[in-house]
Amino acid sequence: MSDSPLRPLPTRSETKRALLILVASASFFGLMAFTAKLASAHVGGAQVATIRFAVGLVPILLIPALRRQAFTFHRLDVLFYRGVLGGIAVLLYFLAIEHIPVGLATLLNYMSPIFAGLFAAAFIGEPIRGRVALPLAIALCGIYFVVRSHAAPGELVGFGRWEAAALLSAVFSGSAVTFIRLARRTEGSWAIFGSLSLFGLLATAPFAAASWVRPNARGWFLLLAVGVISIVAQILMTHAYRWIETLVAGTVSQLGVVVSMILGAIFLSESLTPLSVFGTAMAILGVSLVIRSTTAHARLAAGAAPPA
Repeated sequence: MSDSPLRPLPTRSETKRALLILVASASFFGLMAFTAKLASAHVGGAQVATIRFAVGLVPILLIPALRRQAFTFHRLDVLFYRGVLGGIAVLLYFLAIEHIPVGLATLLNYMSPIFAGLFAAAFIGEPIRGRVALPLAIALCGIYFVVRSHAAPGELVGFGRWEAAALLSAVFSGSAVTFIRLARRTEGSWAIFGSLSLFGLLATAPFAAASWVRPNARGWFLLLAVGVISIVAQILMTHAYRWIETLVAGTVSQLGVVVSMILGAIFLSESLTPLSVFGTAMAILGVSLVIRSTTAHARLAAGAAPPA
C-alpha cells in the first residue's frame, strides 16, 4: 500500500466496501472483548492478554515476508514504548473484563481517543482546541450514567478499582496511539504491529506467570479465539484505512462498544438498562465529536506542513 499524498481519491464503490470492512472490524473487536470475557472464566485476564499477544506473533514468525517487514525498523525506542504501553493497556483492559461487565469495560477502554489528544498536545505539539471541551463533557457524563447504572444498591457512583483499571487502560492506550503516530513517520505497519505483539508479550508475561492456570480444552479454544479474532479485526481495520479517513474510522470503531454490550446482555445476562443505553449513546457521541475536532485540526496542520 502506498503512502503517497498523490493517491487518487477512492470511488464510491471503494468507499462503500471499505465502510463495510470497517464495520466488520469494529464488530470483531467487540467479539474479541466478549470472547475474552468467556476465556476469563477459565484463566485470569493477564493470561488472556499474554496468549493474545503470543498468537499475534505467529503470522510474523511463520511468514518470511511479514517477518522481514516486522524486523525492518529505524526507531527501536519508539517501537518499544508503543509496544510496552499498548501491552499494559491490553493487560488492564482484560483484567477489567474479567471482573466487570464486558460492555462497561469496553466503553471505558474506548475513551482512549480523549487521552490520545491530551498526550499529543503534551508530547508532539498538537494544541488542545477549545471546541473539544463540550464533547469531552458529553463523553464524561455518558460514562457517569453507564457506571451509575451498574452501581450496587447503596453505592453513590459504583466506580470501583476494576472500572478504574478499564479507564486506566484507555490512558495507556491513548499514550500508545501517540507513539504509533510518531512511529508512522519512519516505520512500516508490520513493524508497528510486531512491536505490539512482541513487547506486549514481554510486558504481560510476568503477570500471567504469577497466576498461571492450566486451561482445559474449552479454555484453550477461547484463548486462541481471542488471538485470532484480534488479528482478523486488526487486518480488516488496516485494510479499510486505505480508503477511509481517520474521522470516519474512529467513529465507526465505536461500534465495538455496542457489539460487546449486546453480546454481554444476550449471552451473559449483563444489565442493559435504559440509563446504561442512554449513557453509552452519550459517551460514544462525545468521543466521536472529540475525534472529529482533533482530526479536523490534524488535517489542517498536515495541509500547512511540508511533506515528510
